[in-house]
Amino acid sequence: MRLTQIFAAASLALLSTFAMADDSAEKAIRKSLETLQLETPVESITASPMGGLYEVKLKGSRVLYASADGQFVVQGYLFQLKDGKPVNLTEKTERLGISKLINGIPVAETVVYPAIGETKTHITVFTDTTCPYCHKLHAEVPELNKLGVEVRYVAFPRQGLGSPGDEQLQAVWCSADKKAAMDKMVDGKEIKAAKCANPVSKQFALASRSVSTAPRPSFWPMAR
Repeated sequence: MRLTQIFAAASLALLSTFAMADDSAEKAIRKSLETLQLETPVESITASPMGGLYEVKLKGSRVLYASADGQFVVQGYLFQLKDGKPVNLTEKTERLGISKLINGIPVAETVVYPAIGETKTHITVFTDTTCPYCHKLHAEVPELNKLGVEVRYVAFPRQGLGSPGDEQLQAVWCSADKKAAMDKMVDGKEIKAAKCANPVSKQFALASRSVSTAPRPSFWPMAR
């Protein structure tokens, strides 16, 4: 069942009247969420900055909000005004979740362009060898490396699994020298690589459920 089909908007006035204990609220919210048959399991339930409203983190990066009695579940952005300026609390939490997911990808499953000299930081980039913008970024990688930035490529065949981009990325990941294979593929050269077990489909699935709405290439800095 899709989230957009099952969530009801809550009245802020009603939300402010609930005063249940945290553990009682969590039990009530979890019970209500079970009836919604969410496709993604709940990771945690914590009090939000707004009284009576709880933040529900789903596994991955999605965030929902619920009333303390579990009768209302809200999908959307929660803003907090600080010094007259709106702060998107939902986006902040979701981006942190995405960052942790992406930075949890094993380095061995990425195509690494190491920093020259001291490694000051690293960025993880979802890329596609058929993406023109990805080619433009690739041309800047040597300069990033000189600045002490390690670049880690993760596969995202934008046209889906089974597409030419998917086949090209699998060939890169199945090459003995992935870095050299990536360079050749971006330059429009063909490479020969035997079929092998590779993480392309897994990385595509991760991107699809977390950062698929972002333009390619997508950058994710080292988690702090």
